[in-house]
Amino acid sequence: MSALSGMAREDNSALFASSSSVGLSEINKIIFENQEAVYSLFMKAHKCYDLIPTSSKLVVFDIELPVKKAFFALVYNGVRAAPLYDSKKQEFVGMLTITDFISILHKYYNRNENHDGIKELEEQNIAQWREQFKEDGKLKPLITIDPQESLYKAVQVLCAEKIHRLPVLDSSTGNINCILTHKRIQKFLFYYLTDLPRPTFMDKRPRDLGIGCWENVITISVNTPLIDAMKLFLEKRVSALPLIDGNGSVVDIYAKFDAINLAADKAYNNLDITVQEALQHRSEWFEGVKKCKETDSLYTVIETIVKAEVHRLIVTDEQDRVVGIISLSDILKHLILDPPSGIKINSSIKISTIIQDEPMDGVESDGSMSLNNHTSIFAAT
Repeated sequence: MSALSGMAREDNSALFASSSSVGLSEINKIIFENQEAVYSLFMKAHKCYDLIPTSSKLVVFDIELPVKKAFFALVYNGVRAAPLYDSKKQEFVGMLTITDFISILHKYYNRNENHDGIKELEEQNIAQWREQFKEDGKLKPLITIDPQESLYKAVQVLCAEKIHRLPVLDSSTGNINCILTHKRIQKFLFYYLTDLPRPTFMDKRPRDLGIGCWENVITISVNTPLIDAMKLFLEKRVSALPLIDGNGSVVDIYAKFDAINLAADKAYNNLDITVQEALQHRSEWFEGVKKCKETDSLYTVIETIVKAEVHRLIVTDEQDRVVGIISLSDILKHLILDPPSGIKINSSIKISTIIQDEPMDGVESDGSMSLNNHTSIFAAT
């Protein structure tokens, strides 16, 4: 049983232990006066360390590894990103993500009509690819967070840097303990949702709270060329594109993660196929587009997105036409950083976390991996 599940629901202060800087009575006062911002307080009370699973693995790529093998390894291990390790510098230097795969394909595929660039790509290693991105001014630095930082800080970094994965790096050892994602953090919060005071805004509609994208939602047709979809991913900085039919109804969705299946099937030599044709390369069972209605409450939306284990919901009307999109990042930003009530949390408030007697294993199988248990390092051979 978790440390929270046995507590009386009305004793919400038990979620937070007293510390030298804030006494229990002061914590009670803070919670009572800021019930609408209880999720922000909860995240301030927990550290990144709390989300490190006790049993999992970390996939690491040496930068001398051929790019082609690296993306095959992502598919084989069922992960969406992996830290990059420079064996010469003896340190982590970056991340390899699905967005990188799309960027590489888009850049090389457009080089000439014969697509010779794709063949050249297969012969490059990650280090060479990084040098080219550096010349283009597109090489991203490695952004990490310390295990002792709060989850509130983690959400801040994810949103401010507009990234989807945040490695938890222990500076004392130089090891990456796990990789935090919006999905993992949201599931952690949802795990304790019923033990926390329920803010009034949870019963309101996301659109009324300003949560989600409701204007100029980008969609594509079933006949859109795959290369055009990739261009939209890069230019519009979106992570998924709803597919609509001739009547404007949603029939499917093409996400960035779907692109990695091209590597598994070695189908990236022809990006002029339609997105609908590309979706035939899906390696996992697809249960359909996860949707919600504009009238659904924020709580219902969060419950749906967590239980479905997806990164976003498509909001549709009675005719199944796209009305909006609500993503995990949209939800976390407003729940944690900018509560809909407009309450701003005093950054000087320090609340220590409780000691949990139940590990959070299995919160998310994707992208959250512990270096201390099983590390798969892919090096050039």
